[in-house]
This record gives sequence, structure tokens and C-alpha cells, in this order.
Amino acid sequence: MLTLNSFHVSVNQVLIVLLLLLACLLLHSSLKPSTQLKKAHRQSHGLTADLPAEEAETVDVVPVIICASEERTGATMATINSIISNTDSSVFFYIVTLRDAVKIARRYIEKTKLKGIQYKILEFNPMVLRGKVKPDSSRPDLLHPLNFVRFYLPLLGISHRRVIYVDDDVIVQGDIKDLYNIKLKAGHAAAFASDCDLPSTHEMVRSIGMQLVPQTTYMGFLDYRKQEVKDLAINPNHCSFNPGVFVAEIKEWKKQKITKQLERWMEKNFRQNIYSSAMAGGVATPPMLIVFHDKYTALDPLWHVRHLGWSPDARYAESFLQGAHLLHWNGPFKPWNDPAVHSDLWERWFIPDPSGRFTLTRPGSDS
Repeated sequence: MLTLNSFHVSVNQVLIVLLLLLACLLLHSSLKPSTQLKKAHRQSHGLTADLPAEEAETVDVVPVIICASEERTGATMATINSIISNTDSSVFFYIVTLRDAVKIARRYIEKTKLKGIQYKILEFNPMVLRGKVKPDSSRPDLLHPLNFVRFYLPLLGISHRRVIYVDDDVIVQGDIKDLYNIKLKAGHAAAFASDCDLPSTHEMVRSIGMQLVPQTTYMGFLDYRKQEVKDLAINPNHCSFNPGVFVAEIKEWKKQKITKQLERWMEKNFRQNIYSSAMAGGVATPPMLIVFHDKYTALDPLWHVRHLGWSPDARYAESFLQGAHLLHWNGPFKPWNDPAVHSDLWERWFIPDPSGRFTLTRPGSDS
């Protein structure tokens, strides 16, 4: 027979069990990642995914980040084609673009030989740059919003421990996995190519003429008349580096709050004009030079042979370029335009645009 006391005991036991179950449910909810919160966080920083958010992190995958502007989508696709054609590794591409080019980039991939690549399209919101970048008519190409995507790597919603970033005027001739597997020094968040690392580059630079020489020291990027620059105590003759190609350790980048540091220098320049787009490299390179000064691992010089777009006349030795792992047409003379040098090395990877928007400019052409 059930007594009143035993009834109370039974009720209490049931209540305790229910309370325990409720507590477990609340704890599970608090620990479970919120997709919506993650999405909102990325959107607040100007980044939204066009494709499903499932990540491609595997042991063998090589993640590559590249931008695709509307007017240069064909260049991006040539870079991608060169990468996948020279490796047996699985490569996952994060293609970052603006809203007006999302459909263009997707169609370029789906309607060409690239339809089998692994990729995700991310939309970059230029409003994230408000109060950080001034309009400047002297070099508008250097102020394109996508030039600043490299500042925001950890906010792209990826789960990889490290990533490779490449500009869209790059061709990769080596195995991208070799670049991905380089060893970074302890405490370094990235690896760049030093501007003083390649004797062949120096010879080519000297052949251009002093008025056109690409800068190789901090003096060419920062205004040393400004007190803020003097306070950095960086030797103006210290070798600069090129941020058009680099390997980034995401965990270390987050730990050192690299994005916050870069944004701080952008905001300082916005208010005090510490550097300008009229100087070499525009306004995207100087913050990187400041934040990573003496805090980066040097890449093998053959993994970033650059300045191919600096002059329509100065050329490297063909034998040297054949042995280079990566070619970069940084500068105003791009290989899809005319005039340009070594454009044949770029054009072998070019895939015609199925929409006809991106076309090559060649001697005698009407485009």
C-alpha cells in the first residue's frame, strides 16, 4: 500500500530526474555551436558564404584563398587552372568576390573544365572597410575592396589550420602542396617572400630604369616624415616583402589578433595619411609590412618570382622562369593585356570565359 511519505518520495525523485534532464538539455544547447551566430559574426565583418557551410578539412586537402573581381574573373580562373594542373593533391578553393560577380564566378566554373574543382564562393561586403580606406583617384585599382580580403582570413568561416593566399595575377608552376607544407618558425603567423631574396629579380629590376624600380625597402612604402612611422623604429632600408602570396597559420593569426592590428593601422592612415596609394604597393601593403615586421618566415624565392608586370620591356631569362614554382605579374602590365612580358607563360593556363565578358587583349585585336 502506497503511504503518503512514500508518495512524496516518489514525486521528489521524479522531479529530481526531470530537473537533471532539463539541466542536461540546457548545457547541451549552450555548448552546441550556433550556425546562425557564426553566420551573423561573418556577415558583420563583410563575409557571407554562397555555398553550403560544410568544411573540406581533411588530412590531405590544400586550402587556397583567391579573389575574383568582376573584371578579372578570367585571371582568377587561370590561376586556379595552373594550381590543379600541377598537383596530385586535393585542393579546396575559397573564392572571395563581391556581390556583382558571384554568379559570374560560379558560371565560369560550371561551364568550363573547372567544373570538377572543390570550392566555396564567399561574398565580401565592402562596407567593412568604411572608415579604414580613403578614396584616391591616383591608383583606384589598388583600392579595390578585394585587395583587403587578405586582412580577414580567420573570418572566412574556414576550419583549416593553415591556408595559402594568392593574388589573381599569379600562375603556379610547382606543386602547391610543397608550398603548403613549408615549416613556419615558432610564433610566426605567416610566411612571405622577402624583396631582397632573389638575385635574378635584382638584375631584372636594374634593367628597368631607376624611375620605374619596384620598391624593395620600407622607405618605399611608409612616410618617414610622419611621427607615427618614426616611432615604429623600423630601419627605412630594411627589406620589405610582398603580400601577394603567403602561407598563413590561422591559429597563430587569431592568437596575435593580426586582423585587429591591421585594421588599427588602416584607421590611423585614414585619419593621418601615414601612407597613400600613390606610394608603392598602395594602402594594402603597408599595414602588412608594419604588423609582420621581423615576424614572418621567408619563403623559398622560387615560390614567388615577381615584378613580371612592372614593365612592358624588362624580361627574365626564359631558363630561369622555367624553373620558378610561382610567377607573379604584380604591377600595371598584366599578362592578359597588351603590352606585357612573358604572357605566353600565363596564357597556357587561360580558360576562355563562357559568357564572353573576359577577353584577352593582344596586338592587332579590337578588344
